[in-house]
Amino acid sequence: MSPRDLFGAAMRGLGANKLRSLLTVLGVSIGVGAVIVLVAVGNGSGKAVQDRLEAMGTNLLTVSTTGGGGGFMRGQAGPSAQQYALTMDDAQALADKQLAPDVASVAPVMTSTGTATNGDTSYTVNQVIGTTPEYLPATNTPIESGQTFTQQDVDTSQRVVLLGQTAATELFGRPGSAVGQTIKLGSVDFAVLGVLASKDSTGFSDPNAAVVVPISTLRATQAGYGALNQIVVQAAGKDRVDVAQAEVTQLLTARHEVPADQTSPFRITNSAQILQTSQDTAATFTALLATVAAISLIVGGIGVTNIMLVTVTERTREIGIRKALGARRQAILGQFLIEATLLSLIGGAVGVGAALIVSRFELAGVQPVLVPSSIALAFGVSAAVGLFFGSMPAHRAAGLRPIDALRHE
Repeated sequence: MSPRDLFGAAMRGLGANKLRSLLTVLGVSIGVGAVIVLVAVGNGSGKAVQDRLEAMGTNLLTVSTTGGGGGFMRGQAGPSAQQYALTMDDAQALADKQLAPDVASVAPVMTSTGTATNGDTSYTVNQVIGTTPEYLPATNTPIESGQTFTQQDVDTSQRVVLLGQTAATELFGRPGSAVGQTIKLGSVDFAVLGVLASKDSTGFSDPNAAVVVPISTLRATQAGYGALNQIVVQAAGKDRVDVAQAEVTQLLTARHEVPADQTSPFRITNSAQILQTSQDTAATFTALLATVAAISLIVGGIGVTNIMLVTVTERTREIGIRKALGARRQAILGQFLIEATLLSLIGGAVGVGAALIVSRFELAGVQPVLVPSSIALAFGVSAAVGLFFGSMPAHRAAGLRPIDALRHE
């Protein structure tokens, strides 16, 4: 038989049991679609995390202490806590271009909590950030409306505040109407200079619920004159982050006279390292999802085997007659392999089409990102599934003896 005749015979065989063929195609299409969609969800989740981290800046270093130096020094005992506490002098030293040439900017940070009120409306602020003007560009926190405070405001301890989107909405209803108004933070009046642009959350806290004030004002009105919680350092470029981190470590170690045999009391968080870790985690997560989805594709292949075995059993007498009339083993084998492969290819095409449609919508809050290689791989695997799982029934059909097949009832 010619290839065209084999293909025609295979199509007629599939058409003889339309419902059974349709259900087999459905099983394969679910497996192929699941692989493509779950890989797309994994990539979309990884891309969302990457975008959020890159929005914070990939050349950012956050310096804190592991030796008890963070916070406001309340309830801390021992000389090490005071010796390794971060101070404003540390921030000034890190900003010195001669001491740290690869550091672009430095922003000392103190945090506190408080209750903000606007008339009869009150809102509990879980993070009042006291810092300098360098903090906003370093952390990629733009102003949506109004303006930021200046270094002069810091030097003169002006009582001005920048509100996050959530804080502004809670206090004024509409964030844009907050600029120029006066609120109380604790018992102190603050003028609202601006409203920060909305930011995506990268953790458990809402960054839009924070408010930002000059660090000198926070120390004078709320937090006291204790240690800094952290120092935000911006490297001169993405390729200078590691060098800047080494300079910061060396400078702080020397300033605080940390013994050479002692573990560094300073924790320096490198945003580039966090980004790489998140990418590795996302890749692992995507591989796990793809593995789970591949199981359904294997189940679909087992369905192909089952259906083809049933088909061989039902058509045993037909196979015997064809062999008695001179049909060769290769023709019988080729016909059943083509049937199994067609089932898988049609199922693969349907699965790809369904996946392309489903991936246009958000799934569990994640916008899937299609990977062309996953589409090609899933479709190719579906064809391989047809050949692999269809080979056993095909060989069984081709190996039937004409006399035994003709006796079959």
